[in-house]
Amino acid sequence: MTHKSIILFLALIYGVSIIGFLFPKLKTGIIPRKTKGLLGIMTATLFHHNWKHLLSNTLPLAVLLFTLQYFYASQTLYVVAMIIFIGGFLLWLFGRKANHIGASGMIYGLTAFIISTGFVYFKPIPLLVSAITMLVYGGLIFGIFPSNKKNTSWEGHLLYALTGIFTAYFCKNAYYIIH
Repeated sequence: MTHKSIILFLALIYGVSIIGFLFPKLKTGIIPRKTKGLLGIMTATLFHHNWKHLLSNTLPLAVLLFTLQYFYASQTLYVVAMIIFIGGFLLWLFGRKANHIGASGMIYGLTAFIISTGFVYFKPIPLLVSAITMLVYGGLIFGIFPSNKKNTSWEGHLLYALTGIFTAYFCKNAYYIIH
């Protein structure tokens, strides 16, 4: 994934979200344990409830994607795919009955991956990137616990974050197998 493809991905999120705003019935997210909810594994990150939801996800998603691409370029596409598919599938399996949409799951997955990678590799640059990410996005930890915000998918946040951690460990093991 390059800088250009990250910008195109963000533009895709905006385009699909705008279509969802205009035609709300098209907002296909992850609907746990329903066959039609499986499509949402691929589309949930693209749709948002409203402009506030979209705008609040844009900056953290962009920062995390560019951070991932800059420091872990060879793993970026793989990490994004793992987070989308494994995190989405776990949410489909274990999420509460709802239509889960938005890029916050991706944000939690990327944050957990970047933080975990610092500890997995335990080298100066990854540790520094991990520490800065914890400093900037450490408050996300509160989003993985149940809340009375009915439109917040805390279980999505949790499952995508766990996927990010798993992916960090998996990438290290895959790296040593390949090299």
